[in-house]
Parts: sequence; structure tokens; C-alpha cells
Amino acid sequence: MAKKKLKIGVIFGGRSGEHEVSIVSAQSVMKALDKNKYDVIPIGITKEGKWIAGSQAVDFLKDGMKKLPFKSVIVPDPTEKGLISVKDSNLAKIKEPKQSFAKLDVIFPVMHGTYGEDGKLQGLLEMANIAYVGPDVLGSALGMDKIVQKQLFAQQHLPIVKYDWFLTTKWQTDRNNILKRLEKKLVYPMFTKPANTGSSVGVGKCHNRKELIAGIAEAMQYDRKIIVEQGIENISEIEVAVLGNDQPRASVPGEIVPGNEFYDYDAKYVDGNSQAIIPAKLPANLIKEIQAAAVLGFKTLDLAGMARVDFFVVKNTKKIYINEVNTIPGFTSISMYPKLWAASGIPYPELLDRLIKLAIQRFEQKNKFATSYQPKQDWYK
Repeated sequence: MAKKKLKIGVIFGGRSGEHEVSIVSAQSVMKALDKNKYDVIPIGITKEGKWIAGSQAVDFLKDGMKKLPFKSVIVPDPTEKGLISVKDSNLAKIKEPKQSFAKLDVIFPVMHGTYGEDGKLQGLLEMANIAYVGPDVLGSALGMDKIVQKQLFAQQHLPIVKYDWFLTTKWQTDRNNILKRLEKKLVYPMFTKPANTGSSVGVGKCHNRKELIAGIAEAMQYDRKIIVEQGIENISEIEVAVLGNDQPRASVPGEIVPGNEFYDYDAKYVDGNSQAIIPAKLPANLIKEIQAAAVLGFKTLDLAGMARVDFFVVKNTKKIYINEVNTIPGFTSISMYPKLWAASGIPYPELLDRLIKLAIQRFEQKNKFATSYQPKQDWYK
């Protein structure tokens, strides 16, 4: 007897500076999912936050159309566990997809950045009681916030670069003192970053005060919390993929050789001039040290399913620094996460299978816990 296919909703797009990257990642995931095992339902979210599900979702997001022919949204009602169609008579009439959206077995979020990777979408899925790939609300939020990440890593004695941070409201009232503090604590070059973005959106490398001020202004467009990190020269950028729930494992490390001055957005996705070396050419003892740090970082933030952990390695001393964690890493054809696991013996389709199984395991574990308590008296009545 044929095994019933799982309905997998792949969510992408969203209100994020990484909207375009998300679409490309989702297309790659949907193409690689085994159609003999899964019914794949694309779920696109526009830059304005409008939802659309079905085979036309990718085209609508790519075309940037303002009027959607129909909407299908996930509601927080756990008895629905799926997509609800929302019709609007003012929208252009178009035939809705034939797929039944009654129930979804697993959601595969491929929404990088804000409103997708930071715990907000995960909160909705928890309310809806639908299994999903990746960390829960807390892990996602911690994995997104570069400042809190570093604070927790420091508690675990994981090596981090020097940094400082401030709120944009403080910058507006105390700019000169913040600049003095940064220049006393750090030396140029420095990196300015929004605390809660990925794909190097809003990141700047600053060689002097003028560039520092400009970098902070750029970062402030994306977040209310700004982090400024010490730049380190003569380094290798190393990335490790982590897979698992309570017993995660790390892939072989890979090295990124940026085509630009640093691994910015254009170097990652646009220019095509960066190089990935997989596996990274590192001594065996250093590889073990990096893998152990990646797993510890994963556990420290209470992550689940997947994450890519990024490191700096000083070339002459071989000292490592954990840079940051990405809880929904890129899944494009050139993305490191799937390529690292392929080099570690897990091809792309099998990797997706494992991530879905991990999501179901975590879901089943959570649903064994009690959600109500019966007091000895109905005192609240």
C-alpha cells in the first residue's frame, strides 16, 4: 500500500531586506523535495505582508504585483492546522489552485531575516500547532539578535571579537560620546551592523570616523539596535553547518573567499566573484575545535533542526572567533549549508528529508506535554 504523502508548506518572501534571497532559496528547496514523498505547497508573502499560496506564488512575488488574485493565510487556530482562503471581490478574478489546503503536515520556512527568521513566524506556527523546520520562538529570536548571541556565547567562554552596541535613540541624543566610546574600545577598521538582519544587509566596513558615521546611518535604516564590531585583518572566513535537535552534529567546515573587500550582500548573491573552498584546508585539530564550538553555540542558543555557524580564523595564529549563527541559512544553488552537508555525505534531497523528520520529532515531543492544569477546585468560576 502506497504511503500517504506529507503536505509540506514552503513559506518564502516576506517583509525583509532578504526578500529576494528568500524566493531563490525557496525555489531551490521546492525543486529538491521528493515529489514521491511530499505534496509541496508554495506559500509566498509579499513585501507588504500579503499572503498567497499555490503554484503562482513565486511568479507573483517576482513580478512585484500589487493586486493578488486570492489570499491564503495560516491562522493561529490549532483546529485548522492549515491554510484558510480569504477572498476579496475587489481583487482580479483568477482560478484558484486545485490543491486542497485543508491541512498541512509540516511548514518549511525559507524566510530569511525579519518576520521569518526572528521568531515571529515561529510564534504563529506554534499557535497553529503545525510542525515546522528549524528552531522555536526563543532559539529563532536569539539566533537573529547578534548582540544577545554574543552575550550568551561569552557566558559559555566561546571566543568572540570585541564589540559595542547602542540604541538608535541613544545615538540621536549622545552621538559624540558614543563615537568616543567606540574609538576608545575598538580600533579601525570596524564593522557596523543592524543587530537583527542577515545576508550582510546594512553592514559596513569602516576605516575612519567619517565612514563609521555613514555605516551607523546605514545600519539604522534596518534596526533600533546597532552593533559595532572590531575588524580583524588576515583572517579566513569559515562556515560550519549544524544538523539535529538535542544531539546535533557539525559538517565539515568550508571557507569563503570574498570577491569584495568583505563578504557583503553583492559578494554573496550578485557579483558571483566569491569562492567557496569545501572542505576548508585546515589542520585536523583546528577542524575539531571549530566543529565543537559550532555545536556548543547551537546548544547555547537552544536551536533545533538546522543552523549555519560562521567563524573567523586568524591565519598566522589559528585563533578562532565565533561570529554569528544563521537559523534559516541560505538554500540557493550556491549556498553553503547544503553544500557543506553534501561534502559531509548528505546530498540535498536527503538533507531536506532529515530536516522534515527532525521537525516532526520536535513537534511530537512538544505535543506530549500537558497544556492545562486541573486544580482541586474550579475556583476561577
